[in-house]
Amino acid sequence: MTGVIELGYFGISVSDGAAWRKYATKYIGMEIAEGDNENQFHLRMDNWFRRITVDVNGEDDLSYIGWRVASGEDLAAMADKLKSAKIKFKWGSDEEASQRRVLGLLKLESPGGIPTEIFHGPQVDANKPFHPGRPLFGKFLTGDQGLGHFVLNEMHVPEALAFYSLLGFRGGEEYALTMPDGMVVKPIFMSCNDRQHSIAFNLGPMEKRINHLMLEYTELDDLGLAHDIIRQANIDVALQLGKHSNDQMLSFYCSNPSGWLWELGWGARKRLAATEYYTGDIFGHGPEASGYGMDGIDL
Repeated sequence: MTGVIELGYFGISVSDGAAWRKYATKYIGMEIAEGDNENQFHLRMDNWFRRITVDVNGEDDLSYIGWRVASGEDLAAMADKLKSAKIKFKWGSDEEASQRRVLGLLKLESPGGIPTEIFHGPQVDANKPFHPGRPLFGKFLTGDQGLGHFVLNEMHVPEALAFYSLLGFRGGEEYALTMPDGMVVKPIFMSCNDRQHSIAFNLGPMEKRINHLMLEYTELDDLGLAHDIIRQANIDVALQLGKHSNDQMLSFYCSNPSGWLWELGWGARKRLAATEYYTGDIFGHGPEASGYGMDGIDL
Protein backbone atom coordinates (compact mmCIF):
# COMPACT_ATOMS: atom_id res chain seq x y z
CA MET A 1 0.00 0.00 0.00
CA THR A 2 1.21 3.47 -0.88
CA GLY A 3 1.98 5.58 2.17
CA VAL A 4 4.09 8.40 3.52
CA ILE A 5 7.60 7.46 4.54
CA GLU A 6 8.80 10.36 6.69
CA LEU A 7 8.17 13.75 8.23
CA GLY A 8 10.01 15.80 5.63
CA TYR A 9 9.48 19.47 6.43
CA PHE A 10 7.17 21.95 8.08
CA GLY A 11 6.53 25.67 8.33
CA ILE A 12 5.99 27.89 11.35
CA SER A 13 4.70 31.43 11.75
CA VAL A 14 6.49 33.55 14.35
CA SER A 15 6.42 37.07 15.75
CA ASP A 16 10.08 37.45 16.75
CA GLY A 17 12.36 36.43 13.89
CA ALA A 18 15.56 37.57 15.63
CA ALA A 19 14.81 35.45 18.69
CA TRP A 20 14.12 32.43 16.49
CA ARG A 21 17.39 32.87 14.58
CA LYS A 22 19.33 32.84 17.85
CA TYR A 23 17.32 30.00 19.40
CA ALA A 24 17.60 27.68 16.39
CA THR A 25 21.33 28.23 15.80
CA LYS A 26 23.10 29.16 19.04
CA TYR A 27 20.94 27.03 21.32
CA ILE A 28 19.82 24.06 19.18
CA GLY A 29 22.53 23.87 16.51
CA MET A 30 20.66 24.39 13.23
CA GLU A 31 21.88 26.29 10.18
CA ILE A 32 20.19 29.35 8.65
CA ALA A 33 19.36 29.50 4.93
CA GLU A 34 17.86 32.80 3.85
CA GLY A 35 14.36 32.85 2.37
CA ASP A 36 12.69 34.56 -0.56
CA ASN A 37 12.10 37.80 1.36
CA GLU A 38 13.20 39.61 4.50
CA ASN A 39 10.37 38.09 6.53
CA GLN A 40 11.32 34.49 5.81
CA PHE A 41 14.25 32.19 6.54
CA HIS A 42 14.84 28.44 6.55
CA LEU A 43 16.47 26.06 9.03
CA ARG A 44 18.72 23.21 7.90
CA MET A 45 19.45 20.05 9.89
CA ASP A 46 21.23 18.02 7.21
CA ASN A 47 21.87 18.32 3.47
CA TRP A 48 18.26 19.03 2.52
CA PHE A 49 17.71 22.58 1.27
CA ARG A 50 15.65 23.09 4.43
CA ARG A 51 13.65 21.20 7.02
CA ILE A 52 11.84 24.17 8.60
CA THR A 53 10.59 27.39 7.02
CA VAL A 54 10.07 30.34 9.36
CA ASP A 55 7.71 33.13 8.28
CA VAL A 56 7.79 36.24 10.48
CA ASN A 57 4.11 37.26 10.49
CA GLY A 58 3.11 37.19 14.15
CA GLU A 59 0.96 34.07 14.41
CA ASP A 60 3.37 31.96 16.55
CA ASP A 61 2.02 28.57 15.49
CA LEU A 62 2.50 25.66 13.13
CA SER A 63 1.66 26.69 9.53
CA TYR A 64 1.83 23.41 7.63
CA ILE A 65 3.39 19.93 7.66
CA GLY A 66 5.01 18.12 4.73
CA TRP A 67 4.91 14.31 4.65
CA ARG A 68 7.07 12.56 2.03
CA VAL A 69 6.21 9.71 -0.31
CA ALA A 70 8.85 7.85 -2.28
CA SER A 71 8.06 8.87 -5.86
CA GLY A 72 5.78 10.66 -8.27
CA GLU A 73 3.96 7.39 -8.87
CA ASP A 74 3.34 7.06 -5.15
CA LEU A 75 2.06 10.63 -5.02
CA ALA A 76 -0.43 9.87 -7.79
CA ALA A 77 -1.47 6.68 -5.98
CA MET A 78 -1.97 8.71 -2.79
CA ALA A 79 -4.21 11.11 -4.70
CA ASP A 80 -6.30 8.12 -5.81
CA LYS A 81 -6.54 6.89 -2.20
CA LEU A 82 -7.68 10.29 -0.96
CA LYS A 83 -10.24 10.56 -3.74
CA SER A 84 -11.63 7.09 -2.99
CA ALA A 85 -11.91 8.01 0.70
CA LYS A 86 -13.70 11.27 -0.23
CA ILE A 87 -11.02 13.38 1.45
CA LYS A 88 -10.76 16.82 -0.12
CA PHE A 89 -7.37 17.73 -1.58
CA LYS A 90 -5.84 19.63 -4.45
CA TRP A 91 -2.68 19.29 -6.46
CA GLY A 92 -0.09 21.93 -5.69
CA SER A 93 0.77 24.14 -8.64
CA ASP A 94 4.23 24.19 -10.24
CA GLU A 95 4.84 27.48 -8.44
CA GLU A 96 3.84 26.01 -5.07
CA ALA A 97 6.08 22.99 -5.66
CA SER A 98 8.94 25.32 -6.53
CA GLN A 99 8.37 27.34 -3.35
CA ARG A 100 8.52 24.15 -1.30
CA ARG A 101 11.60 22.93 -3.23
CA VAL A 102 9.92 19.65 -4.18
CA LEU A 103 8.98 17.93 -7.45
CA GLY A 104 5.26 17.66 -6.65
CA LEU A 105 2.77 17.88 -3.81
CA LEU A 106 -0.81 17.46 -2.68
CA LYS A 107 -2.49 19.93 -0.31
CA LEU A 108 -5.21 19.00 2.21
CA GLU A 109 -6.20 19.38 5.86
CA SER A 110 -6.15 16.91 8.73
CA PRO A 111 -9.33 16.34 10.80
CA GLY A 112 -7.95 18.91 13.26
CA GLY A 113 -7.66 21.52 10.52
CA ILE A 114 -3.87 21.31 10.24
CA PRO A 115 -2.66 22.26 6.73
CA THR A 116 -1.04 19.09 5.42
CA GLU A 117 1.11 18.52 2.36
CA ILE A 118 2.15 15.22 0.82
CA PHE A 119 5.14 15.54 -1.48
CA HIS A 120 7.86 13.74 -3.35
CA GLY A 121 11.32 14.72 -4.51
CA PRO A 122 12.80 17.23 -2.01
CA GLN A 123 15.73 19.38 -3.06
CA VAL A 124 18.84 17.84 -1.52
CA ASP A 125 21.95 20.03 -1.60
CA ALA A 126 24.48 17.22 -1.76
CA ASN A 127 27.16 19.77 -2.63
CA LYS A 128 26.46 21.92 0.44
CA PRO A 129 27.56 20.34 3.73
CA PHE A 130 25.48 21.09 6.80
CA HIS A 131 27.22 23.65 9.04
CA PRO A 132 25.65 23.73 12.52
CA GLY A 133 24.97 27.06 14.15
CA ARG A 134 27.02 25.96 17.17
CA PRO A 135 29.64 23.21 17.47
CA LEU A 136 28.19 19.69 17.55
CA PHE A 137 29.91 16.41 18.43
CA GLY A 138 27.58 14.62 16.02
CA LYS A 139 24.54 15.64 14.01
CA PHE A 140 20.74 15.52 14.01
CA LEU A 141 19.17 12.10 13.47
CA THR A 142 17.23 12.39 10.20
CA GLY A 143 17.75 10.16 7.15
CA ASP A 144 15.08 7.52 6.61
CA GLN A 145 13.54 8.33 10.01
CA GLY A 146 12.56 11.84 8.95
CA LEU A 147 13.32 15.00 10.88
CA GLY A 148 11.62 14.11 14.18
CA HIS A 149 8.12 13.84 15.62
CA PHE A 150 5.14 16.05 16.46
CA VAL A 151 2.44 16.05 19.11
CA LEU A 152 -0.48 17.66 17.29
CA ASN A 153 -3.84 19.16 18.17
CA GLU A 154 -6.13 16.46 16.81
CA MET A 155 -9.13 16.42 19.14
CA HIS A 156 -11.34 14.22 16.92
CA VAL A 157 -9.42 11.08 17.75
CA PRO A 158 -11.28 8.40 15.70
CA GLU A 159 -11.24 10.65 12.63
CA ALA A 160 -7.56 11.47 13.10
CA LEU A 161 -6.67 7.81 13.59
CA ALA A 162 -8.49 6.91 10.36
CA PHE A 163 -6.92 9.83 8.47
CA TYR A 164 -3.33 9.08 9.40
CA SER A 165 -3.88 5.35 8.88
CA LEU A 166 -5.02 6.14 5.35
CA LEU A 167 -1.82 8.12 4.79
CA GLY A 168 0.18 5.03 5.74
CA PHE A 169 0.81 5.38 9.48
CA ARG A 170 0.45 2.53 11.94
CA GLY A 171 -0.01 2.66 15.69
CA GLY A 172 -2.47 3.43 18.46
CA GLU A 173 -2.62 3.75 22.26
CA GLU A 174 0.73 3.32 24.03
CA TYR A 175 0.11 4.86 27.46
CA ALA A 176 -2.67 4.83 30.03
CA LEU A 177 -1.88 7.92 32.13
CA THR A 178 -3.82 8.64 35.32
CA MET A 179 -4.36 12.38 35.78
CA PRO A 180 -4.61 14.15 39.17
CA ASP A 181 -8.43 14.16 38.89
CA GLY A 182 -8.47 10.40 38.27
CA MET A 183 -9.14 10.67 34.56
CA VAL A 184 -7.12 8.25 32.40
CA VAL A 185 -5.56 9.74 29.25
CA LYS A 186 -4.64 7.37 26.41
CA PRO A 187 -2.50 9.23 23.86
CA ILE A 188 -2.12 7.88 20.34
CA PHE A 189 1.34 7.34 18.80
CA MET A 190 1.79 6.55 15.11
CA SER A 191 4.82 5.80 12.94
CA CYS A 192 5.52 5.72 9.21
CA ASN A 193 9.10 4.37 9.28
CA ASP A 194 11.58 2.99 11.81
CA ARG A 195 11.28 6.02 14.10
CA GLN A 196 9.25 4.90 17.10
CA HIS A 197 6.64 7.54 16.27
CA SER A 198 6.37 10.51 13.94
CA ILE A 199 3.08 11.87 15.32
CA ALA A 200 1.11 11.68 18.53
CA PHE A 201 -2.19 13.17 19.65
CA ASN A 202 -4.94 12.89 22.27
CA LEU A 203 -2.95 14.48 25.08
CA GLY A 204 -5.72 16.91 25.96
CA PRO A 205 -6.76 20.43 24.89
CA MET A 206 -4.14 22.60 23.18
CA GLU A 207 -4.17 26.32 22.43
CA LYS A 208 -2.10 25.91 19.28
CA ARG A 209 -1.99 23.39 16.44
CA ILE A 210 1.06 21.80 18.02
CA ASN A 211 2.20 20.91 21.53
CA HIS A 212 5.77 20.01 20.70
CA LEU A 213 8.34 19.05 18.11
CA MET A 214 10.98 16.43 18.95
CA LEU A 215 14.51 16.63 17.53
CA GLU A 216 17.07 13.92 18.20
CA TYR A 217 20.84 14.24 18.38
CA THR A 218 23.10 11.35 17.40
CA GLU A 219 25.50 12.05 20.29
CA LEU A 220 24.62 12.23 23.98
CA ASP A 221 27.07 15.07 24.52
CA ASP A 222 25.09 17.30 22.15
CA LEU A 223 21.95 16.75 24.20
CA GLY A 224 23.91 17.54 27.36
CA LEU A 225 25.29 20.74 25.87
CA ALA A 226 21.83 21.79 24.68
CA HIS A 227 20.51 21.24 28.20
CA ASP A 228 23.29 23.40 29.68
CA ILE A 229 22.75 26.15 27.11
CA ILE A 230 18.97 26.20 27.65
CA ARG A 231 19.45 26.37 31.43
CA GLN A 232 22.06 29.12 31.20
CA ALA A 233 19.74 31.17 28.99
CA ASN A 234 16.92 30.83 31.57
CA ILE A 235 14.57 29.32 28.99
CA ASP A 236 11.55 27.56 30.48
CA VAL A 237 11.85 23.79 30.86
CA ALA A 238 8.39 22.21 30.99
CA LEU A 239 9.55 18.63 31.61
CA GLN A 240 12.95 17.86 33.09
CA LEU A 241 15.40 15.27 31.78
CA GLY A 242 13.88 11.82 31.69
CA LYS A 243 13.52 8.63 29.69
CA HIS A 244 10.32 7.62 27.93
CA SER A 245 8.98 4.07 28.11
CA ASN A 246 7.78 3.87 24.52
CA ASP A 247 10.75 5.23 22.54
CA GLN A 248 13.19 4.93 25.50
CA MET A 249 14.77 8.25 24.55
CA LEU A 250 16.53 10.49 27.03
CA SER A 251 15.01 13.94 26.58
CA PHE A 252 13.78 17.20 28.06
CA TYR A 253 11.13 19.71 26.94
CA CYS A 254 11.91 23.42 26.61
CA SER A 255 9.99 26.44 25.41
CA ASN A 256 10.73 28.15 22.10
CA PRO A 257 10.30 31.88 21.29
CA SER A 258 6.71 31.27 20.10
CA GLY A 259 5.55 29.73 23.36
CA TRP A 260 5.25 26.06 22.45
CA LEU A 261 7.71 23.25 23.15
CA TRP A 262 10.69 21.57 21.58
CA GLU A 263 11.68 18.19 22.94
CA LEU A 264 15.40 17.57 22.57
CA GLY A 265 16.50 13.97 22.84
CA TRP A 266 19.04 11.23 22.27
CA GLY A 267 19.10 7.44 22.08
CA ALA A 268 15.58 6.48 20.99
CA ARG A 269 14.93 2.89 20.05
CA LYS A 270 13.21 2.04 16.80
CA ARG A 271 9.56 1.07 16.62
CA LEU A 272 8.56 -2.37 17.85
CA ALA A 273 6.99 -5.04 15.69
CA ALA A 274 4.17 -5.65 18.19
CA THR A 275 2.05 -3.41 20.42
CA GLU A 276 2.41 -2.81 24.16
CA TYR A 277 1.44 -0.03 26.56
CA TYR A 278 2.80 1.73 29.66
CA THR A 279 1.49 3.56 32.72
CA GLY A 280 4.46 5.89 33.12
CA ASP A 281 8.00 6.68 32.01
CA ILE A 282 11.19 4.94 33.08
CA PHE A 283 12.47 7.93 35.06
CA GLY A 284 12.46 11.70 35.19
CA HIS A 285 10.39 14.11 33.07
CA GLY A 286 9.27 15.84 36.26
CA PRO A 287 7.11 18.91 35.59
CA GLU A 288 8.72 22.32 36.00
CA ALA A 289 7.41 25.34 34.06
CA SER A 290 3.63 25.30 33.64
CA GLY A 291 1.33 26.57 30.92
CA TYR A 292 2.72 24.54 28.01
CA GLY A 293 0.06 21.85 27.77
CA MET A 294 2.00 19.24 29.78
CA ASP A 295 0.64 20.17 33.22
CA GLY A 296 -0.47 17.14 35.21
CA ILE A 297 0.74 14.64 32.61
CA ASP A 298 2.75 12.10 34.58
CA LEU A 299 4.60 10.18 31.87
